[in-house]
Amino acid sequence: MNSRFTRRQSLKMLGVGLAATLFPSIPSFAIDRELLRKPYSDNKTLPVIGLGTWQTFNVGSDTRLLDARTEVVKAFFELGGGLIDSSPMYGSAPDVMGYALQQLGVPDSLFSAEKVWSPAGGSAVEQVAELLGRWNLEQFDLVQVHNLRDWREHLAALREMKQAGLIRHIGITTSHGRRHQEFEQIMASKDIDFAQLTYNITHREVENRLLPLAQDRGIAVIANRPYDGGRLIKGLKSRDEALPEWAVEEFGCTSWADFLLKFIVSHPALTCAIPATMQVVHLRENMRAGMGAMPSANTRQKMVKYIESL
Repeated sequence: MNSRFTRRQSLKMLGVGLAATLFPSIPSFAIDRELLRKPYSDNKTLPVIGLGTWQTFNVGSDTRLLDARTEVVKAFFELGGGLIDSSPMYGSAPDVMGYALQQLGVPDSLFSAEKVWSPAGGSAVEQVAELLGRWNLEQFDLVQVHNLRDWREHLAALREMKQAGLIRHIGITTSHGRRHQEFEQIMASKDIDFAQLTYNITHREVENRLLPLAQDRGIAVIANRPYDGGRLIKGLKSRDEALPEWAVEEFGCTSWADFLLKFIVSHPALTCAIPATMQVVHLRENMRAGMGAMPSANTRQKMVKYIESL
């Protein structure tokens, strides 16, 4: 059985001094602000910056790469992170999470999010049991139907598992702007806790119907592909574009990660964004975006126009 850090220990982890003691391989990172948190079901809250594992955590059994990803997870917890999202479709990512948690222990702050997917084999119940073993956990905080595949059968099974106390929350996912009409119908008619979808500054179609519906229904929203698979932030950095002065003045923007992620998580319907990374330095940039001032509604419109002008 995994022992979780106590709540007092988890709070202390936010302090730089103790974090440096617990995680000596990670250079200290001065934090004078906490991550913004947003509510989800049960009147609880989540940090607005989570951690995705698509592609970045599919590293097989290479010990050097496993240890490198463990460093990323360490830094994530050190900086107050909560939600980590994975899927059986992400190759060895669930096993890499199991390796990392075995090295680190399982902190109270972890909000574990997994998915079920029919071609992976077996029923939803069997898939969840297998994934728990791969993560080295006893319960998932959230299990989602990956890209709506066989969602009727999976949601029914997940709902029974939730009622039995085997999982805490259930949800559905989509990506790349696909199947929005069906996604909307499920959100409107089924009792789900979370909806995961693609949302970033260049892919905003969910603002029209899905995000307002989530607010009306009290459904927490996770934004995947916040950097459009890396193209957005790589493109801005490769062009050597300077941050606009007004972004620095209006919400203390310090990097393109700040600019792109703050746009996402400042939307009132968004609960959490899940950028994926394989480097601690980029993880720190991502986490900074969840701290400090957020852009206003007017500033968000200015951000859109600026990116469209490039």
